[in-house]
Amino acid sequence: MVTAYVALGANLGDAHAALRRARAALDSGAHSRVIACSHIYKTPALGDDGVPMDPPSPDYLNAVLALETSLSAQDLLGFMQAIENAAGRQRPYRLAPRTLDLDLLRFGSLQSKQPNLTLPHPRMLSRAFVLLPLAEIAPEQVTPAELAAVQGQLIQRLGPLEPLTAAKD
Repeated sequence: MVTAYVALGANLGDAHAALRRARAALDSGAHSRVIACSHIYKTPALGDDGVPMDPPSPDYLNAVLALETSLSAQDLLGFMQAIENAAGRQRPYRLAPRTLDLDLLRFGSLQSKQPNLTLPHPRMLSRAFVLLPLAEIAPEQVTPAELAAVQGQLIQRLGPLEPLTAAKD
């Protein structure tokens, strides 16, 4: 088993429900189980330059999960993309609003520079919405300097990302 870290994000439709369903899907297979989950964080939709999107886009809800898996990194990525597709994910253009976005941040100590999989995730160190929830569940994965580099970004910690239950869904 390998510990993988997965970022979850959504800003279209019922984003909170999308994150909860994604958590349940990642925890549902015999090959993977969620071992830790951050709180939900709310962030404005910004471009790579830190400027608000034009046209404006709804705020994002984000979280990070730690997952124990027996899948390979490529198979986990494929599983995550199937979950995104089932949630109605479309990719009309880069940084488009989305019903669900799942990013593989780390997969054990694996380093990869394949065309469809770069590990660690190439932009995770510039994103407070990744580093703060990751530091919450795995503080050893984030350095104080990395956290300091994103401290000026707008981010709001909300409540926990509760697992799905029959009573709630």
